Amino acid sequence: MHSTFSTLPEWLAHCEQIHPQNIAMGLERVREVAQRMALKFDCPVITVAGTNGKGSTCAMLEAVALQAGYKPGVYTSPHLVHFEERCRIHGEIAKAEDFLPHFEAVEAARLQGEEILLTYFEFTTLAILRMLSLSKLDVAILEVGLGGRLDATNVVDADCAIITSIDIDHAAILGNDRETIGREKAGIMRPGRPVIVSDPVPPQSVLDHAAEIGADLWRFGHDFNYEGDRQQWGWAGRGRRYAGLSYPALRGANQLMNASGVLAAYEALRQLVPVTAQAVRTGLAMVELPGRFQIIPGQPTLVLDVAHNPHSVAALTANLDAMGYFPTTHAVFGAMADKDLTPMLLKVGPLIDRWYFTDLPTPRAESASNLQQKWSALQMVAGATRSEVPVNLYQNPQEALRAAVEAADPADRIVVFGSFYTVGEVLKDGPPRLHAKHLGE
Repeated sequence: MHSTFSTLPEWLAHCEQIHPQNIAMGLERVREVAQRMALKFDCPVITVAGTNGKGSTCAMLEAVALQAGYKPGVYTSPHLVHFEERCRIHGEIAKAEDFLPHFEAVEAARLQGEEILLTYFEFTTLAILRMLSLSKLDVAILEVGLGGRLDATNVVDADCAIITSIDIDHAAILGNDRETIGREKAGIMRPGRPVIVSDPVPPQSVLDHAAEIGADLWRFGHDFNYEGDRQQWGWAGRGRRYAGLSYPALRGANQLMNASGVLAAYEALRQLVPVTAQAVRTGLAMVELPGRFQIIPGQPTLVLDVAHNPHSVAALTANLDAMGYFPTTHAVFGAMADKDLTPMLLKVGPLIDRWYFTDLPTPRAESASNLQQKWSALQMVAGATRSEVPVNLYQNPQEALRAAVEAADPADRIVVFGSFYTVGEVLKDGPPRLHAKHLGE
């Protein structure tokens, strides 16, 4: 007989114990439990896959839907600080107690007949999908966790799929080249239904799969496009144009690619989820997402970004570069051990004047001392032109940030990046307060 738990933390601890691995590929187990639960959506569903830009794309889809007067539901992962952030209903983060009946339903279905082992991600995904499916939504927006074809979200037949940028991440699981990874992402497409590809140079495998199954392919640069000057931007798609749009509230050049994909998705779904030009304008102007090139007001300038693979670190580097001159840039950096750290450090390295490497509260993380070794090795190879860059090691991101704030002058800049854990730890007690020396108290 299954035990039942009365709090969300107890359920989450239980989910961590069920399956021996934290990632197990294959959809058979999840699909079987979903069928036992009779999981189904009565509203249009949009799934969003890709290496980078998924969270931003989901946030923009949600913001436009809210402005259009709809009730959207969003599933996104991982979370920054609290598990509850993974589910938003009508623009609000779900409450811990609202998850409980859905965890119970998954557990009951999992144990009905032959027991099915689920990973933490699979179990929590099914619980949140059930919660969304029963929330009388007008549109459900699901972020794909990893890959696409075998991701737990793919048990839902989406009305529209979006594939954002494709780059190499999770290589051990998804493959170590863009064609192989693209094939995994393409698994979220459905025959006869729109798939929006907002990567400007998509892998051929994505285009081939769309043709093979007869998906309605909307391709950036072919079926939709954007143009912009310093003040505003415009979008054109099949049979619809938007001119004079203000830039998305999410900062960074890459956000126009994400916003373009969002507009294409709403254009493709216009029969099911019509949105007005006004909803698009206001939604994009108001969208918020913590930890995506987020600038915390105050001195020194503080930038938070969950960039954690070479592609997103390249985007972060470009965004930092575009901010203008700062006497000193301090970097708080912690990352997972399975990431391709060398290109990340090489890319952003020239902008960083002081490193604060940190351990993270998860066994998957690289230790601060190993990060320092990797950085030193790169310096040796580079002929040590910047060997004078100081490096310090810390046990956690808060401690690293405190040290950076202490060392920084008001005109300096601090960037915290490398993982959801790095940014999440810093945001745990609310946005960081910059200390009195800089506030003239």
